[in-house]
Amino acid sequence: MSTPPHQPPQQGGYGTPNPYGAQSPYGQPQFPQQAPYPPHPQQGHPQPGYGGQPPHPQPPYTQQPYPGPGGPAGWGAPPPPKKKNNAGLIVGITLAVIAAVLGLSWFGNNVVGGGESFPAAEYRLTVPPTLLDGRYKLADDRSAATQDQLAGTSEKTIKDAKSAVAQYTSASGTGVLVISGLHGRIADPDAARDKLLSGAGDADGTTVAVPAKDVTPAGSEVPVSCQVLVTEQAGGGGKATLPVCAWADDNTSASVALVTPETATKSPEEIDLKAVAEATVKVREETRRPIG
Repeated sequence: MSTPPHQPPQQGGYGTPNPYGAQSPYGQPQFPQQAPYPPHPQQGHPQPGYGGQPPHPQPPYTQQPYPGPGGPAGWGAPPPPKKKNNAGLIVGITLAVIAAVLGLSWFGNNVVGGGESFPAAEYRLTVPPTLLDGRYKLADDRSAATQDQLAGTSEKTIKDAKSAVAQYTSASGTGVLVISGLHGRIADPDAARDKLLSGAGDADGTTVAVPAKDVTPAGSEVPVSCQVLVTEQAGGGGKATLPVCAWADDNTSASVALVTPETATKSPEEIDLKAVAEATVKVREETRRPIG
């Protein structure tokens, strides 16, 4: 009977001794996911663990905690899905709204007729630096550009029209308010208000989800009508719900679209049109100014 050879006292499990006293990490194929821990200078030579594993490191190591779901890549747990940010979608859609949905393309379909009684020009529609008590700041004034659309054209119930089209952005940068309208001498305010809403619904990529109806807030000096549109960006960029309200009086007529990430993702039937109508009345108070 032969005597088994004597094993070196510092070698445990698999692998060969490291010249610095730590076990080589290459000898642990059964635990490929565990990273080796280098010895601390004050600990001396580590003792082998069960099955050749290195022992757990002792302080003063700063050991990274094992992350749970959503931890860094490489730990085997995928990160949680990012919450969808609709801010870019909203801005893209509302820019299209300025160009088409709430534009003045409806104006100029008819020449000035005879016999209409036009009111005196007493008020104008302005584009102030802020709206809704400063909550929305002016981002893009398109009045001069859209005024070119009115050059040489006329509507049979509107004279001397001047455009006022602008986009405002909330302090957070995600909410958008768009006003599109004009001032002049308006012989039939009800017809002007209806045309603003019908023109918005006829724009490309836009469908009327909730038809126009009277949503005049208590205390308003003029009727306010509102509808809900669903707009789609070109190239399948996504859809958004877009509430629009409009007013018209003897001198001013405008539509107001107020959209946030919350309203953009709601179903059209869930939109609080009363709140949008109240905001529209407030916009009228802040943009309508006496001439002179």
